[in-house]
Amino acid sequence: MKRLLAFFFLASMVLSGSAQLDKPKNRSGDFSGKKRRFHFGFSLGYNRTSFFHELKPDFTFQDSLLGLGVKPTPGFNLNILSSLHIDNNWKLRFLPGISFQDRQMLYKFVIDGEIETIEHRVESTYIDFPLLLKWRTNRINNWCVYLIGGGQFSVDMASRENVNTNEDVVRIRKTDYAAQIGGGMDFFLPYFKFGVELKLSSGIPNILIPENNMLSDPISRLRSQVWLLSFTFEG
Repeated sequence: MKRLLAFFFLASMVLSGSAQLDKPKNRSGDFSGKKRRFHFGFSLGYNRTSFFHELKPDFTFQDSLLGLGVKPTPGFNLNILSSLHIDNNWKLRFLPGISFQDRQMLYKFVIDGEIETIEHRVESTYIDFPLLLKWRTNRINNWCVYLIGGGQFSVDMASRENVNTNEDVVRIRKTDYAAQIGGGMDFFLPYFKFGVELKLSSGIPNILIPENNMLSDPISRLRSQVWLLSFTFEG
């Protein structure tokens, strides 16, 4: 987050330095609320998904487990974008969409005196409902920077919450909610507005379904963590 804030601070300085340049403004009234209060578009995104995880205090005595790590794995997001104009600097955004997420959990066990790594994948297909408040700088020529924050409710359509199985698996709950924070840059082009945005989504509840198997039993808590790089298009 320090790097993210530093980037947007430097971008703001660049924008301020370019304020004296007199360039024609593309669609100067369309996104200021003078013509339309609502704007619509879509967003395409690349995500890297992981877990915040906590192990039980006595996990080393369970099935000879030495440790557990989670490897971030890439995924894909597609969202419909609707934006409510509050004033020139504040917007309220609703972006319902779908996200494909994949987490790679790496277990290290001692088996027959040797250390072995077992990989376990947790795949999800989420229907997301983010509601975000956006604050942007005053527009300078044809671009500006902004910060964004809010929350998201998600439903995992691929969840195995209600599926009984005898396999050694890690099951997560069907619903999740998260706090989100990030920032980006808007570019006002002749026919539409293009945006680049980086956002962190941090899950709040424990989504682990406790089970008595070698993969699930050592874990006390699992919370979702998603970094999302998205490209927005507004008409």
